[in-house]
This record gives sequence, C-alpha cells and structure tokens, in this order.
Amino acid sequence: MTDTSTEKLQKVLARAGYGSRREMETAIGAGRVKVNGKVAKLGDRVEARDRVALDDRPLSLRAVEEVPRRVIMYNKPEGELCTRKDPEGRRTVFERLPRLKGERWIAIGRLDINTSGLLLFTTDGELANRLMHPSHQIEREYAVRVMGDVQREHVVNMVDGVMLEDGPARFTDVQEFGGEGINTWFHVVIMEGRNREVRRLWESQGLTVSRLKRVRYGSIFLDKRAKAGEWLELSQDEIDELSTLAGLEARKVPELTPDEKNRWNRDKNKRRPVTAMKKARRPRRNDD
Repeated sequence: MTDTSTEKLQKVLARAGYGSRREMETAIGAGRVKVNGKVAKLGDRVEARDRVALDDRPLSLRAVEEVPRRVIMYNKPEGELCTRKDPEGRRTVFERLPRLKGERWIAIGRLDINTSGLLLFTTDGELANRLMHPSHQIEREYAVRVMGDVQREHVVNMVDGVMLEDGPARFTDVQEFGGEGINTWFHVVIMEGRNREVRRLWESQGLTVSRLKRVRYGSIFLDKRAKAGEWLELSQDEIDELSTLAGLEARKVPELTPDEKNRWNRDKNKRRPVTAMKKARRPRRNDD
C-alpha cells in the first residue's frame, strides 16, 4: 500500500498482524474499528496516511514489505481450545506461545478441542489468509484411528466424495497405516478446513474416529522435537516454502533482538510440556 493506493481495511489490519482477516471483519462489524475518527464499516478502504484505531487504540499501518513474517509450529495437545480467551477459563493454545511486542500470533487454521497435532502461527495476516483459503488448495494430512470395520467401499466413497450437511466433501488420499481389528490407523489428506470435516467424512460411512492428529500442513510436517504443548520457530527455508505455496514472494525472517531471545527462552522454559506437567502433579487424597 502506497500513499495514494487503497486497500480493504480488514486486509490491511490482518496483514499488519492484528488478527486474521475473519477476526478483523468481525471487529469492524462490531463497530470496534475507527478510520480518521469515524466508525468503520465492512467494505471501507484505507490508504497509508489514514488514522486507524481498534478499540480506540491507534494502530500502525504497514506496507507489505514492512510486515515481519515469522512462523512457529505448535504441537497442540487434546483439551486445548483454538481461541484467544475462553469465558469458561479452559486452556487455550495462545497461552503457550512466545510473547510478541507490537504484534500478535495469527492461527493458520484451527483444530477442535479433541484433535491434537500440528498448528501453525504467523505474524503475517496475508500469509495466514492465503494458506487457509480453499482457493489455494493447501493439503492437510491427518493421522486417524478409526473404530469399526473399514471396508474398501468406505474408502472409495470418501475419496470419490460424499454430501455432508454443509456441502460435498472428500479426501484426496487415504492410506492404511497400521493397527488391527476395530482400532486401525489411517493417514488421510484433505484440501480444506471445515469444522470437524475429517470426523464427519468417516461418520458418513458409519465409522467413528477415536483419535485424530494433524501431522502436516502444506509443506510442513509435525517435528518430533516439539512435544505436546511445545513450539518451534520455522527456518527461513520452511517459511519460504509456505510463502511459495501461498503465492507470495519470499521475505527475510527478521532476527530476534537480544530482548526477544531472552523473552522467548523464558516463555519456552516456563511452558512445560503437557506430559511433564502430568508427571509433576502429585495426587491428593481427595482426587478420584
């Protein structure tokens, strides 16, 4: 965005890292965003010289090349929510991420509370939006443990496509991955991220998913170094691969300042893995 060009408000805010494009659309619709002192509405366009505020807090609009593009991988355990705050006080994935100054992490897709595995977070809203949008056809791979007698016709049906309540859905690939009897593991690939889509595809065949774990998003595989509840920062090459998938030019990942390194190290050390926390917890007499 130059001094004279204009862009949609939600796109500019998302790119600057204030939230995903959907989150920014919600904020605009709720009247939380102002442009030059006036409440903004969906469809408004802005230019670099405009004054924008979110919840009456002035924001800094940045050009595309000024937005830092960091990406981290997080190994989500079951039981965590993909939301910033939960009114019921349940644990969220954002509580475990390294703190940022003047930016915020944007989730690239979501996982439901009972699904574990790979989650990607970035500071670049445009990268997040493109990697999530169905038009870019980004592969998501899941390890699935299925209860029931899986027949070849079930697999053929799910690859050919079935009609769910919110439209047609299909796996692009299904591979058996071990196990036996009523608990067999499969790896499946899907090209979009609709709510509970993997589970619902299996349910359409009268089968139940008992475990679900995302192991790949696009070119990024879940790294064994990131245990449940831990995160890793992606390398320049890995981020460049994601940028290419999203149709964006590569951008150099900014180096962490000494303060940021210290803060991230402190955050990583105090956010112990879920397994470690469970082991450290001593049972009380009143525990069931």
